Amino acid sequence: MRVVIAGAGSVGSSIARELLGNKHEILLIDEKPEAIGRSGLKGAKWLIGDACELTTLKDAHLEEADVVVSATGDDKVNLVVSLLAKSEFGVGRTVGRVNNPKNDWMFDDSWGVDVAVNTPRLMTALVEEAVEIGDLVRLLTLQTGVSSIVEFTVPQDSPLVGGTIGAVTLPEDCAVVAILRDDSPFSPSPDDVIEAGDEIFFLAAIAVEDELRVALAARSDGD
Repeated sequence: MRVVIAGAGSVGSSIARELLGNKHEILLIDEKPEAIGRSGLKGAKWLIGDACELTTLKDAHLEEADVVVSATGDDKVNLVVSLLAKSEFGVGRTVGRVNNPKNDWMFDDSWGVDVAVNTPRLMTALVEEAVEIGDLVRLLTLQTGVSSIVEFTVPQDSPLVGGTIGAVTLPEDCAVVAILRDDSPFSPSPDDVIEAGDEIFFLAAIAVEDELRVALAARSDGD
């Protein structure tokens, strides 16, 4: 997979490092030449230039990219890069970093953003996940305002324990996509038995999150 990353700061470099480890082809775009020396990224390709300029994106052969990641520290830049990637180069998948949560509402398909990653919100969610066992925690918004990935950690005393995934009544527009158990993820089947401490991940329409939360809480209360 060919991935172009705009912004080679700490976030962009970390993403590139992970993707390089998974054998993907990476091109980083940054205005500062010194970014190359301090990144320590082996195997990555580089383009020094302004990612908001069409000429720079043409030099990057953006039309050949499978994914474009806008990971700069400037929300305006991330929006422009995402929009140009979609509208001018027809990139199939764009990921935009949200620096200011107040700008979250703009990171949607009207600006060419397929997935918005709100770093402050994600960090908050991870903190909440550590202390809010038995509650539903939103981890990631997909196509802002439409759907999300949410997580539920099964408490020790939950009536869910010992039951099967198929026995859980889910609202419409909601599906179980994964379970993390003993640090090992797997795709659940309806016959899989739920254990205490399981982290269950759902893909859900944002509109049904409250309904899902109520359903899980009701079961936890013994319904």
